[in-house]
Amino acid sequence: MELNCIRLLVENFDNCFRFYTEKLGLTATWGKLGETYASFDVGMPWGLSIFNSNAMASAIGNIDKPLPLDCREKSVIVLKVDNVDEIFTQLSKRGVMFINQPTDMPGWGIRVVHLRDPENNLLELFTELPKDKWDDDLLEDSNKYKK
Repeated sequence: MELNCIRLLVENFDNCFRFYTEKLGLTATWGKLGETYASFDVGMPWGLSIFNSNAMASAIGNIDKPLPLDCREKSVIVLKVDNVDEIFTQLSKRGVMFINQPTDMPGWGIRVVHLRDPENNLLELFTELPKDKWDDDLLEDSNKYKK
């Protein structure tokens, strides 16, 4: 098996398309405003896509079911960036609202910030921390799982 993409099912396609292209600055590799499907380059040309939620619901036979609301996330889109603080500043200037400020997470080995897209999908932007900033448990665990 090979991962093709992460596809977000969205109600307002155009609003999400604008967010990913205009706010986040991702390049659309397929699709445009007014359509029902688009993909974006996230280090893989087709790595992230959006698709009209009703179209998918019709295809799998659950158009009569409600969309989940007011619940804890079951997924997060994680994007590696060169410098999380610079990206935070750039995206803030474009009007992106963040959940938190860039924060070192020594137990995760990353500096991280979180935001939501217009459909409330959770995104995490991160930059790796140098190993001297990792906590002891993470350093110990990293030795167990070396590739």
